[in-house]
Amino acid sequence: MNIFRRPDYKSDATQFLDQLKTLKPALEAEQLKGRALLWDRVIDRLALKGFRSGKVKQKPYVYQTNNK
Repeated sequence: MNIFRRPDYKSDATQFLDQLKTLKPALEAEQLKGRALLWDRVIDRLALKGFRSGKVKQKPYVYQTNNK
């Protein structure tokens, strides 16, 4: 053991999260379930290809009108 070693530091936020996880053990499963609602999706490649092919090219100056 090193005599100059400092004790491990845990921030207040880390201590709070550790305490919260011990109080609610199902918290991580709930977080994964919530994440799956919005982010963990299967991408439909055919639809994505159609969306990209239907894209209209933007004008160099967006606010320019064709009326002169």
